[in-house]
Amino acid sequence: MENLRPNGQRAKIAIMLIWIVLTVEIISILSDYLQYDLLQTVANGGQISTETATENDLRQKIIAMIYLAVFIISGITFIQWFRRAYYNLHLKAESLSFTEGWAAGCWFVPIICLYRPNQIMKELYQETQNLLSKKNENYAQNLTSHSIGWWWALWIISSLLGQFIFRYSSKAETIDELTVSTVASLIASIIGIPLAIITVKVIKDYSEIEPLLYKLNDEEEEEKIIPDTDLQPLEN
Repeated sequence: MENLRPNGQRAKIAIMLIWIVLTVEIISILSDYLQYDLLQTVANGGQISTETATENDLRQKIIAMIYLAVFIISGITFIQWFRRAYYNLHLKAESLSFTEGWAAGCWFVPIICLYRPNQIMKELYQETQNLLSKKNENYAQNLTSHSIGWWWALWIISSLLGQFIFRYSSKAETIDELTVSTVASLIASIIGIPLAIITVKVIKDYSEIEPLLYKLNDEEEEEKIIPDTDLQPLEN
C-alpha cells in the first residue's frame, strides 16, 4: 500500500499566499476609492490634471498586474494542497466519488467548476471525519464543514463579479461606465476579504486533522507486524 504524502508544507504555503492576496485586496480597495473620487470630481464638473489622471491609471495598472500574478500563484498553491489532501484520503477511504485528478482538473472545466470543487471539499471533510471517527470518536470532533458553504458561496460571487468586471471594464469609456467598473471592483475586493479569511480557515481546519491520517497509517502498519499471541507453539 502506498504511503500518505506530506501536505503540511503545502498548506502553509497556500495560506501564506492567501494572506498576500488579502493584502493586495486591501491596497486595491484604497486605490479604487481614489479612482472613484477622481471620477466623481469629473462627473460633478470638476477638473483634474492630465498628470493626476496618468498617475491614477499607472497606479491602477500596477496594482492590477500585481494582484493577477499573486492570485495565480495563490491559486496554484491552493490546488496543490487540495489535490494532495484528496490523494491522501484516497489511500485511506474506500469508494470516494471522484478520482484524485479531479481535485485539480475540476477547477478548469466549464460548468463543472461551478460545483465540483465544492463537492470534493465537502467529501474531503466528511469522509475524513467518518474515517477518523471509526478509529476514535475524539479524532474528528473539531472537523466540521460549516465554513465550506460560505467559502464556496463567496468564491462563486467573487468569480462571477470578476468576469463582469473584466468584460465591462474593457469596454468602459464614459465617466459613468468607468464609475460602474470601479464600484464593481471595490465590491469584488471587499468580498475578497472574508473569502480569503474563510479559505484560510478551511485549509487550517483540515490541516490540523490530516496528520491523524498518518497516525492511522502507522497504527495499521504496527497491527500487521504484531504477532498473533493466541497461537501456541507446536509441541514435539
